[in-house]
Formats: sequence, C-alpha cells, structure tokens
Amino acid sequence: MSAVKTKNSTTERRRDQQLTADGQTHHKRPSARGKVAALLTPALVLIGVIILYPLLSGVVLSFKSDPVLNRHDGFFYPGGFIGLQNYGYWLTHSCSTGSATVGCPPGTLANDFWPALGNTLFFTIVTVLLETIIGIGMALVMAQNFRGRGLLRAAVLVPWAIPTAITAKLWAFLFAEQGIINSLFHTTIAWQTDPWAARFSIILADVWKTTPFMALLILAGLQMIPKELYEAARVDGANAWQRFTRITLPLAKGSIVVAVLFRMLDALRMYDLPYIMVGPNPDSPTATVSQLVVAAIRQDQVNAASALSTLIFLLIFLIALFFVKVLGARLNKQPDSVVAEED
Repeated sequence: MSAVKTKNSTTERRRDQQLTADGQTHHKRPSARGKVAALLTPALVLIGVIILYPLLSGVVLSFKSDPVLNRHDGFFYPGGFIGLQNYGYWLTHSCSTGSATVGCPPGTLANDFWPALGNTLFFTIVTVLLETIIGIGMALVMAQNFRGRGLLRAAVLVPWAIPTAITAKLWAFLFAEQGIINSLFHTTIAWQTDPWAARFSIILADVWKTTPFMALLILAGLQMIPKELYEAARVDGANAWQRFTRITLPLAKGSIVVAVLFRMLDALRMYDLPYIMVGPNPDSPTATVSQLVVAAIRQDQVNAASALSTLIFLLIFLIALFFVKVLGARLNKQPDSVVAEED
C-alpha cells in the first residue's frame, strides 16, 4: 500500500517539475489563461478606478439629495435617499418642497431639459448624416490611385487635428454679425441670436471638423475590398453605380456602421461648439444636455446633474447596444449581391 502511495506521489511531482541534466529543476510554465489574466489585470484595475468607480458613484448620487449646510457648525452633511426625485426633476419638471412635489417655477434648469434634449438629438442626426455622406465621397476619392494621394490624406486630417475650442472660435469669428460671412454675402444675419441660423452655423462647424474622421474610418474599409471584384464586375458590364451599390456599399458597410456609431456617441456629448459659438446660457436656442449638466453643477445641484448624466449614459448605452446587437448581426450575413458577384 505504501509503495503505491510513493509511486503516485513521485508521478505527481514529475508532473509539476521537469528535471534537467545538471540537476536543476524548472517548474511548469504558466498556462495561457494565466498569462492573459496577468496581462489584463492591471488594465482592468485601471479601468475600474478611472471609469467604473466614477460611473457607479454618479448613479448612487442620483438617488440622493444634495448636501445640506448645517447652520450651527457650518459643515455640509450628505443628503439622504430620495428615490427618483432627481429624475422626476428633469423628466417631469417636478420640484420638491418639503413633503410635497409641485411643478418647478420658471427659470429653473428643469424647464430647459426637453428643448436641450431636442437640440442634442437634432445636432446628432443632422451632423452624423451629413458627415457620413460626405465622408463616403471623400473616402472614395482618397481610395483612388493618383499622384499626391498621400499629401491629400494628410491635408484632410488638418481640420480634425485642430482642437474643438479653436475650431469654435474660428467659426464664431466667421459668423459674427460683422464677420466674413455677412460681409462676403452682404447679409445682416444674426448668426448667434437667431435660433435656426445659430444651429446652422454649429452644424457647419461640426461637419467641417469631424468629416475627416469619418472619411478615414470608411477608407479603411474600402481598402479591404479585393480589386478582383471590381475587375470581374467591369468584365460583366457593370457600370460605376452598379459597382458602388452592389460591391462597395455592401462590403464597406461594416466600417460605415462603426464610423457612424463612434461619431453618434460623440455627437450626443456635444458641448464645446454651442458653448463657445453661441453662449453658455442653458436656455439658449442651441443649448445641449451637456451644457445643462455643467450648469447644474455650477448651481450646486450636483446630484441632479448626476441624474441627468445617468439618463444620457442610458441613452448612449441603448444606441450602442442597438448597433452592436441588431446591425452587427445583420453585418455577419454576407450580402446576396456580393455572393452573386463572387460566383
């Protein structure tokens, strides 16, 4: 019995260690999963500290009231749990007065929520649509072989590389009442006070700055399309429009969707362009939800601002989930036109 135990223990030790000729022992190398875990752990910890902790803290604060000043000792004390009152403040314009809940009076930030949300969605839809259409055209041009193509690609990056604050000041100077645009076209449009003129100027500035980003992402997808498909289509007599709709668009759809997703998530957080070009007032005709968050913090409504940030996070999360689950599943199916072209 003891001999069997000794044999088994010897076998187990040989599994854990490898003897070399000089008598030294080397333990087994860590598994691939162990290496992956060791490499990912620092990054996951860093992400948790930088992203997850502030996110969860903001969600927790959104269910509490703002800190209260104790007049006896002069210290601020954390507010208590108030449920969904901060969310009702924004969504239903309801303010709490003691134990009762009434409509918020005029002039409160809650009354600016729905107009700001409408501006945010309007800017997002219009700018992303224009940037996608123009970006596809720019990507098609940059994908061609011609002299100076590298110089063109580098020049296209210039607007995107300029900081947004500088871009906003540049376009605000162009659209000033005595600026270049009014002087050039002999007009007297109040670009900063007229609601639709102000929206147009912001959209134009955003399209000018961010379209190169869209074009480069789409260009990466165009360069992955095999040239043989286009040659076969030409042999079959397909014209330029047929090659574009049946080869280019189906095969570049993945990069287009990724570009639209990234740009849409960024546009929903628009803050600096309307803030600098029109003004910081949360009741301005171009105010966005991000401006309301900053305005609430400046008015010491930190927990209400946390609730508004949580609402925007949920909106962004649902949009990203739709792109990944719905559109991503459709992209995994190879288009029939491409299959027929390959056959």
